[in-house]
Formats: sequence, C-alpha cells, structure tokens
Amino acid sequence: MTIERVVFLAGGIGILDSGVGGLTVVKEVFRQLPLEEVIYIGDSARCPYGSRPTHEIHTFTLQMIDFLLQFEPKAIVIACNTATAVVLEEVKRKISIPVIGVIEPGARAAIRETKSNRIGVIGTLGTIRSRMYEKVLRKTHPDLSITSLACPGLVPLVEDGHRKMEDAFQIVQRELEPLKNISLDTLILGCTHYPIIVDLIQKAVGDDVVLISSAEETASELSSILALNHQLVSEHREPSHRFFTTGSPDAFRKIAEDWLKRKIDVTQVTLDHPISERLSS
Repeated sequence: MTIERVVFLAGGIGILDSGVGGLTVVKEVFRQLPLEEVIYIGDSARCPYGSRPTHEIHTFTLQMIDFLLQFEPKAIVIACNTATAVVLEEVKRKISIPVIGVIEPGARAAIRETKSNRIGVIGTLGTIRSRMYEKVLRKTHPDLSITSLACPGLVPLVEDGHRKMEDAFQIVQRELEPLKNISLDTLILGCTHYPIIVDLIQKAVGDDVVLISSAEETASELSSILALNHQLVSEHREPSHRFFTTGSPDAFRKIAEDWLKRKIDVTQVTLDHPISERLSS
C-alpha cells in the first residue's frame, strides 16, 4: 500500500465504495452532518465489483476497511451494496466501531414509501444474486411482491464519466427494459452509483414510480448512532475531508466535484497489501 504522509485528526467517518458511487452517501453526510470529517476510499481501478467472484469482493473490501482503520475513524460506512452483502456482518463482528451498510436503510425507506406492496430492486449482478434486499424486505413484510433486476451496464456509465453523453439514456432504457410491463410503485436503487444518473432512471421508469436511494437513510442512521454514542462533533469548525482512489485521481476528481459541488483533493493509492490481523483473524 502506498500513501503520502499526512496529518489527519482521528475520529472522522470512513466511507468506502467500489468506485465513485459512494459519493452519493458522502453528499448526504455533508448535508446532514456538516461538521463531521470524511475519509473516502473508492476502488475505481478494480470497479465494478458486481460481476466479480465473492472471494475477490471479500478481499478488496477488507483491504479498503484496513486502509480506513489507519485513520482511527469513529464509524465506517460500506457505501457499496455488493460489498455490504458480502462482508457487513463479518466486519461488524471483527472491529469495535460501528459499521453501517446501505441495504437495510434502503429497504426500510422502500417499505415506508410503497402503497401497493410492489417493489422493484435494481443493482449489480452480485447484489441481485445475493438476494439480500429480498431477505431484508421480507423479514418484516413477507407479503411484498419484489422484482429484482441486475443492470451491469449502469455502473460503467457512471465510472467512465459517460452519463452526460447523447446515448446515455438509451443505455439506461435498455438496461431497465425488463421492468417495462411490470407494475411497481417503488424502485430501490440498489447500487450507490445509480443516484448519480437518477434523472435518466426516472425518465426510463416514469414519474409514477418512486425511486429510493439509500444515501439519505444511511446518513440518518449514521447520525443516530453517533448521537447515541455521544460522538457527534459539536465544535463549529471547517472539517478537513480526504479522498482516495485506486484509479485515476483526475477522473475521480472530475466526477466528485461535479456531484458534490465543491473542490476536493484526491490522492491515488494502491490496495494490494495483505489483510492485517485485526481483520483476518
């Protein structure tokens, strides 16, 4: 692992994702918790995770968590649905700080929103294959009608910075074609990349379908946990955020600044190190 030497205050919020998708959670954390410092790592060099075998997703996610732990965060958000499905429960057992995923918050929001009990879920191949959304949704509402659809073409659309190209809507429309004749009133965006193209998804499914992003609910859950643990920052100061990527820092910065509407610093790192004992035990 390579990283420039930096001075960083302990006690920030660590957020990780397979690429830039977790920035949707970052944006909501900035809105709800403006005094908190964020340390973000996006594994764009190895993105997307959805089509990878489970053992690779497991290793890559633990490497990112290992990376974040050096900053002594007070909480970690796994802002990737695929990674959440694979490692969340394991990591929660292994480290003492709160670890939050994005699947349960998104499912809760969908249950609150649906009127017809007909919910759709779109996500990566890995997330859909895990059936985690179905398990969480049916845990409290076994009578729900759930339609799940893998959309492997959407993450590259975001990661490659093509969401504003002329054919972007056609790509989204083609990916969502199987939902065309299915009656849904609520659609879970089961990948944190998807809110970045929410306007294209809404156009494809129509205004009658409510789109659920887990970002708002995840940030709210994080806020509640930090408040319960008396860990919310109360000092009014300008927080110092850090962003890391395994891919191109320029490409990451362009997408991040466009989405977050602020200037950021980005550092490129490599994550090919062995997992430390605190996570491999």
